[in-house]
Amino acid sequence: MNLLFYNIQSLLQVRSENKLLKGSEMKVLPCIENAWLLVENGKIADFGEMSSCPLHLKLKKVDAKGKIILPTWIDSHTHLIYAGNRENEFVDRINGLSYEEIAKRGGGILNSAKKLQETTEEELFKQSEKRLQEVIKMGTGAIEIKSGYGLTIEAELKMLKVAKKLGNKYKLPIKKTFLGAHAVPLAYKGDKSAYIQHIINDMLPKVAEQNLAEYIDIFCEQGYFDLNDTELIMQAGKKYGLKSKIHVNQFNSIGGIEKAVQNQALSVDHLEVLTEKDLKDLQKSNTIPVALPSCSLFLSIPYTPARKILEAQLPLVLATDYNPGSTPNGNMNLIVSLACIKMNMTPEEAINAATINAAYAIELEHKVGSITKGKLANLILTQEIPSYSFLPYSFGNNHIEEVYIQGEPQINP
Repeated sequence: MNLLFYNIQSLLQVRSENKLLKGSEMKVLPCIENAWLLVENGKIADFGEMSSCPLHLKLKKVDAKGKIILPTWIDSHTHLIYAGNRENEFVDRINGLSYEEIAKRGGGILNSAKKLQETTEEELFKQSEKRLQEVIKMGTGAIEIKSGYGLTIEAELKMLKVAKKLGNKYKLPIKKTFLGAHAVPLAYKGDKSAYIQHIINDMLPKVAEQNLAEYIDIFCEQGYFDLNDTELIMQAGKKYGLKSKIHVNQFNSIGGIEKAVQNQALSVDHLEVLTEKDLKDLQKSNTIPVALPSCSLFLSIPYTPARKILEAQLPLVLATDYNPGSTPNGNMNLIVSLACIKMNMTPEEAINAATINAAYAIELEHKVGSITKGKLANLILTQEIPSYSFLPYSFGNNHIEEVYIQGEPQINP
């Protein structure tokens, strides 16, 4: 679609070149006041101050007076594909059980795996498509989706096939991650090593053969997969060209960050617990830290120490961790608000973490994440608001008027 936005109060995240922002760089959010933006063939063609606006062009026009345009959010860590829900466990937590205690009772990931194994691919697609439509309308314009609730060859492939079908049907970029090492299934209880070999020798070759994933992930945590397990799976993924994106330091720091860095992981995600050594390991690497604040909100665990990460002059990314157990919410607007309210990030830092830096966390920086000529016209048009700081300030409210994916409206098509 070709269209011209004019009278834009603020055009945010305007960049002529791509750069992963680190530390103090994240405080800067370049913008043009009183701007226009031209979309041609689904991509950003041109933009500038209103004094140079090509209003003479004969195409659809959108008057954005009093409104802000920014690139859509990029959600670099989700478990969007799952079957059913786990609201009963939500009640269990209210009644005093911890996440780990629920898992030991057969809840948690194993509960979701049972439901998913019993759900047809067609039904799983329907449930997942509805969630995808919802997050698009909340401003997400690129997303990563993990497997991990299958834990059998058939169910893991089913999840990744659904993700691939979503990518074929919808115009936003979708990256896929194989997370066979999410938990040890009941069939391998007491023999984790055998399950790891099953992942490496049986699951992974089929995932690669059918071209179903770009990344590989492991839940590196006490009670799940240890450092040796994590390295084995990362190395196996490398043989098939799958980079690592690792769940690490959610509840404990057990050396997973050092192991991820040694294996050139693209990102390390969670980081609610972070030591000085972890920070030093990250400083020596190109591995990107990713925070998941709505998980902290839902589980009542610490928030990722954003200020320590930024003061160490590291980059930071924000994502939802959308999943049925610890974050049944894919609203990136809430994530940006939580980052400001609970992690002491400035609005500029939070928006950068949810757009341009997030694009790097799923290697989409050349397609999305900023207002740059040639990138996809995946855009958020806000309602009339006083400034971009109002977005995280007015948490829990929807201030999005329209979302555009490749220039096409998604809320009021």
